[in-house]
Amino acid sequence: MLIAINKAHYPVTVLGPGQRIGIWFQGCRIHCPGCVSQDTWAADPGKRMPLHELVDWCRRVGANGCDGITLSGGEPFDQPQALGALLDALHDWRRSAGREFDILCYSGYPLKRLRERHAPLLKKLDALIPEPYVDTLPLSHLWRGSQNQPLIPLSARGERIYHDYLDAAADQGSKRLQIEVDGNRLWSIGLPARGDLAALEAQAAERGLRLDHASWKS
Repeated sequence: MLIAINKAHYPVTVLGPGQRIGIWFQGCRIHCPGCVSQDTWAADPGKRMPLHELVDWCRRVGANGCDGITLSGGEPFDQPQALGALLDALHDWRRSAGREFDILCYSGYPLKRLRERHAPLLKKLDALIPEPYVDTLPLSHLWRGSQNQPLIPLSARGERIYHDYLDAAADQGSKRLQIEVDGNRLWSIGLPARGDLAALEAQAAERGLRLDHASWKS
């Protein structure tokens, strides 16, 4: 099976508790105004890869332990078959290796729609952050892009791990963004507050670094 992936990274420390594997799906039909990940919108055939290669990579980078896996995008639920197969593979790894990592998934679809159309997939997650990003609402809660987005535990493991974070304020985390450099590409991980990315671009310009293409302005 093929799965369309924009990028994957370890460790991610700003999208859930602990040090996590982050996987960003490629392709999104929602197109929330103000989205900072517009580079993940297009259904790009060049981003497809064999699912087993992605799972093998997760096993390698998480060989010494990871606290969780965060799925984002793009829109994971726009690839329901691939998402289900990935979740099954991650469950197999967790069980066979005796791991306790959790699986958190972001979605821009409303919770009601996800429950109606993708209930079997929700049963394979430990926690979910649903609902469209709304650019006019504040970033008020930890790990959420706008105030309308809840954090919903979906398993006993999720209840245990996320109980203390359900109403956590956005500034409870030690930081909001990770900045990574990959060759001549600079990219951010996390949920920036309004103005953070413009400030990053300005700081880069002050140091003589021009950002020729900014995904949040695509």
